[in-house]
Amino acid sequence: MSASPGPAPHSRPAMLVATFGGIGLLPGAPGTWGSLIALPLAFALMALGGRALLLAAAVALFAAGCWAAGRYASATGVHDPGSVVVDEVAGQWLTLLGGGLAMGWRGFLMGFVLFRLFDIVKPWPVSLADRRVPGGFGVMLDDGLAAIYAGIALHLLLPLIARL
Repeated sequence: MSASPGPAPHSRPAMLVATFGGIGLLPGAPGTWGSLIALPLAFALMALGGRALLLAAAVALFAAGCWAAGRYASATGVHDPGSVVVDEVAGQWLTLLGGGLAMGWRGFLMGFVLFRLFDIVKPWPVSLADRRVPGGFGVMLDDGLAAIYAGIALHLLLPLIARL
């Protein structure tokens, strides 16, 4: 009798957190899926508790993501697996704290575009963190840094967004 293979990787708690409930397993561009799912969740968090709740949720998710992404990366043997999207969700929430929340759907859309841009382009030091910081913290850190860039850009673009 052969041993049972055990639960599928995505059913383990770390895998569920890392892939944000399986969103990262969707076909195509998992980072974009992760950023997209973050938008209505950010709206709900804001409706429930304002900026403070969104910030608290982003920080808590960042911490959980460090643990989960590290476990998932270790299990897969890949430094930053594409299916890990908890970093995109936390990064998108942090980006929206840059002011996009005040602008409704236009701010959300601009925040989404800016975060994806900085997450993909990875300007310094985002690229440095992506290459050099190991483990789950490294997986989360580059998106956190991209979110800072995107949040600042979003804040600076608010006057333009207000005129649209």
